[in-house]
Amino acid sequence: MDGERPDDEDNALMAAWVAGDSHAFDLLYGRCKGPLYRYLMHHLRHRAQADELFQDVWQRVIAARTQWRPSGSFRGWLFQIAHHRLNDHWRAQTHRPAAPVDAEERVERLAEDWTPERNQSEFEQRRALQRAIEHLPEEQRHVVLLRLDQELTLEEIARITGVGRETVKSRLRYAMDRLRAEVLA
Repeated sequence: MDGERPDDEDNALMAAWVAGDSHAFDLLYGRCKGPLYRYLMHHLRHRAQADELFQDVWQRVIAARTQWRPSGSFRGWLFQIAHHRLNDHWRAQTHRPAAPVDAEERVERLAEDWTPERNQSEFEQRRALQRAIEHLPEEQRHVVLLRLDQELTLEEIARITGVGRETVKSRLRYAMDRLRAEVLA
């Protein structure tokens, strides 16, 4: 698999696993477990819930492995399963974080010359960004995490979330505006 892109390597491992190579699953799991768990933790912010959904997502991957098709990326398929499982979780919890009351005011206060290096240590910058991401509306937080943490394309995010590419772009733009406003506040 030398010289292949990560998506190609994941797809090759998945195809090998579907064909009966259990070692391929071990490798695939090792490559994807960290990003998937971080994604779930960003959304749930509760270790026990993330652990539960993490196990459930992998169980669903195992149960649906024969339905996977190599025409798309394995990671896109994996995160689509995770996305659907998160939606099920939130519906069951009837929980949806609200936007901060002063979100519009924060956006208006945004300075045009914003840079993340503004007189903060690297750790403080990361923590401020984490807090700001936590305050985003769910739809915006979801696309930001898929784009920044998982480095998925707009098209992959659109497939996972079930919305159009332009909607993904819009949510990312609004999210980035809110992040800038909150980090500078």
